[in-house]
Amino acid sequence: MPASGELARRVVEAGGPRQVEYLARYLEAEAASRDASKRASLLRRCGLPAPKTFDGYDWSAVSWPEGLGREDLLSLSFLDRREDLVLMGDVGTGKTHMASALCRLACDRRMEARFLAASSLVARLRRARDEGRLDREASQIGRARLLVVDELGFLPLDPDGARLLFQVFADAYERQGVVITTNLEFSRWGSVFGDDQMAAAVIDRIVHHGRLVQFRGESYRVRHALMQEG
Repeated sequence: MPASGELARRVVEAGGPRQVEYLARYLEAEAASRDASKRASLLRRCGLPAPKTFDGYDWSAVSWPEGLGREDLLSLSFLDRREDLVLMGDVGTGKTHMASALCRLACDRRMEARFLAASSLVARLRRARDEGRLDREASQIGRARLLVVDELGFLPLDPDGARLLFQVFADAYERQGVVITTNLEFSRWGSVFGDDQMAAAVIDRIVHHGRLVQFRGESYRVRHALMQEG
């Protein structure tokens, strides 16, 4: 029996009301500390470049698909259903912020999450393969309840990188909740993967259990830039 459990047994058996009350407060504090430590560890492993939350988030650019709204998103129920989200639209309209905040929310709820830019994910997989540990790397990525692939299409992929990324999506199908951010409509994903058939196979998996959340509007960074034209 752990030391705290043995202490609790002895206090309950021999202690008075004040000792029992003190023990209850101590155990509550210990549980809260462990919970906070767990959430902090999950957040570190997530790999967020800049942790975000939904506090003050500007929802005005978001266009929701049928059957999905703000409350559904914040409940993270799509993760329980192993569904995917594609956050698609104009640059600077809040796609990456939303994806990052979803990761933070998942970690706060003690769920494993991973946040990776598409180019960084490919580089990570390529390095793992060259070092003979690709299976282990893929297994670590596959343990996440939520996998975010950010900025798909911002940088071109060579055929080798496209195959590695395709395998991530194939492995995640019906096993993980995947969130993809992109500024490219589906018809242009062939240019990302360099192969229309491979792109079609990725899209087929994503849309089968997925929702498209569209973003339209002026870039937040442009609207709030220090550098403005006179």
